[in-house]
Amino acid sequence: MIVFVWATALLERGDGLEAALTVFIGGLVWVGATVPLLLDYRNTAELTAASRRRRAIAPIAASAAYGVVALLVSGVWTFAAVPLIAAIVLLTWPPGVRRRITVGSIVVIAALWFIDTRSTLRAEDVSSLYIIGFFSIMLPLMSVISVWWWDVLDMMNRARASEGRLAATQERLRVATDVHDLQGHHLQVIALQLELAERLLAADPAAALEQVQAARVSVAEARQGTRDLATRFRSAPLSVELANAVDLLRAAGTVAERTADPDVDSAPGDVFGPVIRETTTNVLRHGGGAWARLSLTRTGGAWRFEIANDAGAERPADAGTGGGSGLEGIARRAADAGGTLEVRPEKQSFTVIVTVPITTEDAR
Repeated sequence: MIVFVWATALLERGDGLEAALTVFIGGLVWVGATVPLLLDYRNTAELTAASRRRRAIAPIAASAAYGVVALLVSGVWTFAAVPLIAAIVLLTWPPGVRRRITVGSIVVIAALWFIDTRSTLRAEDVSSLYIIGFFSIMLPLMSVISVWWWDVLDMMNRARASEGRLAATQERLRVATDVHDLQGHHLQVIALQLELAERLLAADPAAALEQVQAARVSVAEARQGTRDLATRFRSAPLSVELANAVDLLRAAGTVAERTADPDVDSAPGDVFGPVIRETTTNVLRHGGGAWARLSLTRTGGAWRFEIANDAGAERPADAGTGGGSGLEGIARRAADAGGTLEVRPEKQSFTVIVTVPITTEDAR
């Protein structure tokens, strides 16, 4: 913007097209020369102080050269000072030093602009005089604010990454604690049962056999507990599953809505979680893509999941294929939980309804 305003001012003052083009094209070179400074500032942690100084020589020299050319062409001291100052403030400075350099730069540019308004740039010659002054004086401050904002964003990204690593570490610790408690208990019981069986083997083989059988039952309980624990950590709450399904449909351009019972997370997640994912996949694969509605509510003594979408290309025949991800797999999963599957292929819509009775555990 500054380069454009400078070139326009020279044309307005009558310096000619050659002078304006020189300032404009040279200004583009100056803008390009500042890009390495910005890149180095973004990657300041990867560079040593010596390498940053070496890499800053060429941009500083290009900015200074452009300032000299602009001064010779226009005679305006502001044009000479701004490029060099703008490059200097983009260097990596300590916070206190950068603040003093910025304030000093603003004072210097303002003083030079005031001098130019009394000599080479007068209001009667250039109508954009105050625009030139405003942009020139504010450029160091705007540059510093930009790099400061980058520092803030970079700090937030690092904090978010650290928070994610901490959350993952806490989750791993929680999983390890649960596994240790579960397996430690069962292994201790199994060890005691086998030790007792060993002592009874000679005196009372029947009692020893009972202890061995009890140990086998404990092994089965340990395996089942481990599977249950893994399932609990792998599965997401049903409210999250519904939200993810709606987000996925909307990302595909479908107008999607969802309705959920307030205590939807108490529904059997091992049944409805895969059903929600599978039916959403079927909508994306076979549906028309215009709209979809999902709901998971409690009706009487059962949980009822319903998903409806525009008919599109979906048909019961091909919706049931896909290696267990279609209607046959959904029906089998519902039947295993004592529920039912209902399919309503209509002219304008296709609806899948899965109903699962509320068990004593779900009610509790």
